[in-house]
Amino acid sequence: MPTPDTVVRFVARQAELDAACAAMAQAASLPLDTEFARTDSFRARLCLVQVGTASGIFCIDTLADLDLGGLWQVIAAPGREKILHAAKQDIEVLLQRFGAAPGPLFDTQVAAGLLGHPPQAGYASLVEAELGLRLDKTQTRTDWSRRPLTAAQVEYAANDVAWLPALAERLRARLVAAGREAWALEDSAALLDPALYSLRPERAWERLGGLEYQPPAVQARARRLAAWREQRADATDRPRQWILADAALLALAMASSRSPASLETLGLPPGLVRKSGAAILAELDRADAELAAGLVPAPVQQARPAATENGQVKRLAAVVQKVAGELGLAPEILATRGDLAALLRGSRELRPLRGWRRAVIGDALLAALP
Repeated sequence: MPTPDTVVRFVARQAELDAACAAMAQAASLPLDTEFARTDSFRARLCLVQVGTASGIFCIDTLADLDLGGLWQVIAAPGREKILHAAKQDIEVLLQRFGAAPGPLFDTQVAAGLLGHPPQAGYASLVEAELGLRLDKTQTRTDWSRRPLTAAQVEYAANDVAWLPALAERLRARLVAAGREAWALEDSAALLDPALYSLRPERAWERLGGLEYQPPAVQARARRLAAWREQRADATDRPRQWILADAALLALAMASSRSPASLETLGLPPGLVRKSGAAILAELDRADAELAAGLVPAPVQQARPAATENGQVKRLAAVVQKVAGELGLAPEILATRGDLAALLRGSRELRPLRGWRRAVIGDALLAALP
């Protein structure tokens, strides 16, 4: 919990927000977190922004009738470092709300991973490991869109930024001692790239598990349907699974014959068939026409790798494992198996070949290629 002398303020009035922004404007860095809801929508709904300052922690109700322009101006100031933990989802929801990402950034999860902690280490576990404090986790399943919030919920939200400055200070000192501070800043900055969060319907098929083991025709149909679903979810702001469930999407892609009457037998709800059946069949017909015309030059995902490729990936993975062991890092911090497979297939636009990783692991991987 926040220390006894920490003042926690729930901000739901404009005068309170203006005072909070004035306090934030005095800070050289801002510990920051967000709470959001997306159970019944495609886009996350920003519900709360928590910001720590020398005068206390402000929990700002972004669902209240507030002009948030001043808040964003303070948060987005390029000369003011923002400290977040596992910032990617926070950045996504802030991008959706304000149209920009709040840099410069120091991500404590990124920093911890570069010091040997698990790559996805949680905030509470890091605070306990690095600061020796145990945090309350009882509000983790809170619906942050409901009002009013209880005192316990506000305290829990404040807790998410209360220890970020101390945690960041400790991690940064260790990074400097290890010569890795620049690594953490580079990887944190990479999270601010808007391209990471842009809507890309043509890549929506990547969310479908197991598609790589399907034949090219099924993959092509699934790609078309996934793109249609992504665009429909965005247009209606409804969850993907409410538009078309994964199981139904794959069943449609694998079906050998299709007609309006057969859609319900493939698991589609009658309401969906009535509203979108014609559009779904049209997407499937387009996929088949593209296949027949040879307009799908390669499977949308690679088929099951051959035994020789598996062996080559294992050899590259051994190189990564060796270097990671010497550095005391999880191997996936340096390169994932997906990176290694893509490297073998000729791709060079890969994370292990950019930035600090190029000298640490990238050159060794290139030298080890068959």
